[in-house]
Amino acid sequence: MVSVATFLEHLQSYHAPEVFNPWADYDPTYDISPAAPQIRAANFKRYLELRTGAHYLFIAEGLGYQGGHFSGMAMTSERILLGHHPEIKPEEVLGTWHYERTSNPACPLLKATQRELGFNEPTATVMWETLHRHGLATFDAVLWNIFPFHPYKKAGLLTNRTPEKVELDVGIVYARELLQLLPAGCQVVAIGRKSADTLARYGVQSVAVPHPSMGGANKFKAAVAKLFAAQ
Repeated sequence: MVSVATFLEHLQSYHAPEVFNPWADYDPTYDISPAAPQIRAANFKRYLELRTGAHYLFIAEGLGYQGGHFSGMAMTSERILLGHHPEIKPEEVLGTWHYERTSNPACPLLKATQRELGFNEPTATVMWETLHRHGLATFDAVLWNIFPFHPYKKAGLLTNRTPEKVELDVGIVYARELLQLLPAGCQVVAIGRKSADTLARYGVQSVAVPHPSMGGANKFKAAVAKLFAAQ
């Protein structure tokens, strides 16, 4: 029987080249302290524990450096957690919680806004605003990635790269475990083709919607609104 704790332990055991595991890996340049992975792991554990009754599971592609890399939660940015979003309150993410950043505000390689306010991910902003608009932000939807870790380019950690097929094949194992933690009949929503194709290849039923990145935000919002209208 899978539990949130055992699921987290399974995630923490994964290591691969050019992949950052936010719940296990520490980077001395960009992380605030060696405690950073423990903070992210605690965030993630709390996040899932609050959502074991969720009716929706949104699965995108890979964890991004502006989002889950530092927050520990897919499509969720530090800036939301730190209370710097005009609409989304941190309590919608983790309830009553000790909210703290894991990126290093003293790192000279970060932009001034990143040092002051934490990282901000456009996809996270669109995702949480959409959940908020449809009344799902508070604990009724789980956000995930078909490859749940941060794949980065050789240029460095503050980059994103497309997960390779072998990584997507690894990711389906975690997606299936996650589904065991959620109610039977939970609606799986695949965000983007990589996620949709991988889920279909392994027989996991889902509804596909466009990814909000690269100018697709309005198409994503419209597709999600249509999905909820049909429920």
